[in-house]
Amino acid sequence: MEFCCPRDALSRDEKLRRSYYEVLRDEMDQFVIEYSLVDSYNNFLRENKRYPFVETREMKPRARIPSVEFECQNSFLILFLEDHVDDQHKKYIRFFDINKTTKTNLLKHKEFPSVMDFNRNVKFLETDGFFDFMKSLMPVDYALLIQRDMNSKSRYALTHFHVRVDWPIADAAEDLAIYLRYISKDLYEKGDKYAENFQKKFFEYHGVPVMAGGRRTAAIVAAQYLRKIRGIKTIYVGSSESRALLKLGENGLSKFVLARFSRDEVREIAKSAMITQNSFTKNYAIAREGKKLVCIFNVNYDYTCHSLPPEGGRLRDLNPDTNWLTVSLEQIIPRPGVCKYSPIPFKMIYT
Repeated sequence: MEFCCPRDALSRDEKLRRSYYEVLRDEMDQFVIEYSLVDSYNNFLRENKRYPFVETREMKPRARIPSVEFECQNSFLILFLEDHVDDQHKKYIRFFDINKTTKTNLLKHKEFPSVMDFNRNVKFLETDGFFDFMKSLMPVDYALLIQRDMNSKSRYALTHFHVRVDWPIADAAEDLAIYLRYISKDLYEKGDKYAENFQKKFFEYHGVPVMAGGRRTAAIVAAQYLRKIRGIKTIYVGSSESRALLKLGENGLSKFVLARFSRDEVREIAKSAMITQNSFTKNYAIAREGKKLVCIFNVNYDYTCHSLPPEGGRLRDLNPDTNWLTVSLEQIIPRPGVCKYSPIPFKMIYT
């Protein structure tokens, strides 16, 4: 489901930029998965704590997630745009001179050990030290903003840190409700209860519980607001409660978690992928726990007819009991850095 200009409608320059963006996004995926899941797992090991694996039920649409925060789980929020945010959006996406990634601004944050050696080119995504620089900024509250450099057609930079998303949830829900034709103009036009129910569905639409913490709420509000800006947008959010990486983009949403697989399951998975168990262990497992292997599990979700615009654009009524998301793909993905192996389909949510 796309909310941006489709590729076939782009100029040749724009197609080239999109291709470049998608290549960079593949690299960003690898970095974020490692930071969110692999590094978090190692954080628990260093503290001699058992890793709190996500239960299968937590990956179902409309699932409730235990409201427990785990300090060892890395949390972050990244906004990665194909184009750039114009100044007219500063009212709701708070990026100013004071939070640009300049040495002067970074010096005010003493937790960044590499800031004294800061090279202004390191903020560009194609430079060798970019991901090390980005990793030093990940713990900062609020969001990191990566966007196209204003002086280049296809160069991307981490331009701002500590970026706040200040669009009200009610406005974000109203925007979605108008798009899906559940209202015509105003969120409260059908009454307070109707507005309250739709705000709950707004959270469900983006794959998070209605009582989600600050970063996840900021992420889904940003995902809704950034549709006003031209081009593809990708939002990554890691949560200390959900122990999951949520990725929101033009094709919907997906979640990444750590999962354990028994020896029998590994045998079945390797057989289905037509590889040896040794190859599976080497290229997919990030750790071993007793007789089980720890791997990265990915779930993609599709929208149901209730969360798609109706044919003809007719107004419709909201039924809070209908499901807005459905599981479309389950797979075990290679560990970060592995290039020659593909994701392996494996169903586990409803089995």
